[in-house]
Amino acid sequence: MDRRKALKNMGLAMGYSVATPTLISLMQSCKNEVALEWTPDFFSKDEGAALTRLVDIILPKTDTPSASEVQVHIFIDRFVDQVAEKEEQDFAKMSMGRFLDKALQNSGKEKAGELTSEDLEPVLAEALKVTKDDEMKNLEAIQQYNEAMAEGKEANLDDSISRFAFAKNLRDMTIWGYKTSEYVGEQVLEYLPVPGEYIGCGDVQELTGGKAWSI
Repeated sequence: MDRRKALKNMGLAMGYSVATPTLISLMQSCKNEVALEWTPDFFSKDEGAALTRLVDIILPKTDTPSASEVQVHIFIDRFVDQVAEKEEQDFAKMSMGRFLDKALQNSGKEKAGELTSEDLEPVLAEALKVTKDDEMKNLEAIQQYNEAMAEGKEANLDDSISRFAFAKNLRDMTIWGYKTSEYVGEQVLEYLPVPGEYIGCGDVQELTGGKAWSI
């Protein structure tokens, strides 16, 4: 897959397009973090290690840096910690726990921090390998679970659906965080630091060669 070409056009397909002050602040703080010394704010250290490997499975190093090289794992951890509501944080912990439990069960290992990319990739692939019909059913089940939890009712979500929820959210946030990073914003997407002439109805191919605009 030509990831550079995919990212150039992804802005038209992704729903994330508005940069809030909070998001800008998060991205700046992630850029200044030394990844080798990183201690997660929300996830445990073992979960953070697994998260780092997972984002690189989704966006590995090719002709552009891997997701972890532009601090996407730090962005995700900080976003969940500082922006997500309590219910969303609880759901993230629950779904990630069930995902990692499956990887640990398959690998025979005891700690999430010991899981390798080879241990995690099959679980990620299986969680995301769903038909359109199954995806809709999963999303409906997730919505019903969240509504029940919000009302204080007892609720349960199937383990496979929980893993799907984690994998899908992680994939979406990894792509979002990658596109929002300084490197991708300036080197891969079309970047104009000082906007000039405003063209409201121009053709994307003519204006940027088909590339999405960096935020």
